[in-house]
Amino acid sequence: MPFIELKPGTLLSPTAVVMLSCASFEDKPNIITLAWVGTVNSDPPMVSVSIRPERHSYRIVKESGEFVVNLVSRELMKATDFCGVKSGKEMDKFEACKLNAIAVPGMKYAPAIKQSPAYLACVVRQEIDLGSHTMFLGEIVNVGVQKSLMDDKGKVDFERADLVAYCHGEYMGLKKPEGFFGFSVARPEVLKRRLKKN
Repeated sequence: MPFIELKPGTLLSPTAVVMLSCASFEDKPNIITLAWVGTVNSDPPMVSVSIRPERHSYRIVKESGEFVVNLVSRELMKATDFCGVKSGKEMDKFEACKLNAIAVPGMKYAPAIKQSPAYLACVVRQEIDLGSHTMFLGEIVNVGVQKSLMDDKGKVDFERADLVAYCHGEYMGLKKPEGFFGFSVARPEVLKRRLKKN
């Protein structure tokens, strides 16, 4: 099939959508919704988040040197959207969305969101000015997962989390797993067990 060439842009889809929570010695806890976030390293574990300098949370993250990435469930989707279109300069987003900020071990200021399925607490290791956004590289120093998401083998069951992703301006629910790393070469009995197929 032929391709149609489009103007260069951020067409990568879907992407993770997260609620980034932050605070500083002079700023109360705030939430910013981000779709520009990704895994960048495994040892040490690191993620990147990109924030426009004019956003309220940019200064908070820059001054505190820390942030918490909170995963988004379908239940949090409306609050996630709200926190992406409203500014923390004008309101307390935790209060407006009836969310709870909870302390995270290893963080001086940045809280996690109690209602999130899971969080990754990060300390900023590097900032890179990219133009419209500054990318903060954060080392993950603590991870928290809701106890209800753990299966009987101690593994996180993300299907229970009912996570959503962001796809070029729209929120999309994630469906049942259709594969897993290495499924293309897995034995039939492994496929049946892992994908729960009859």
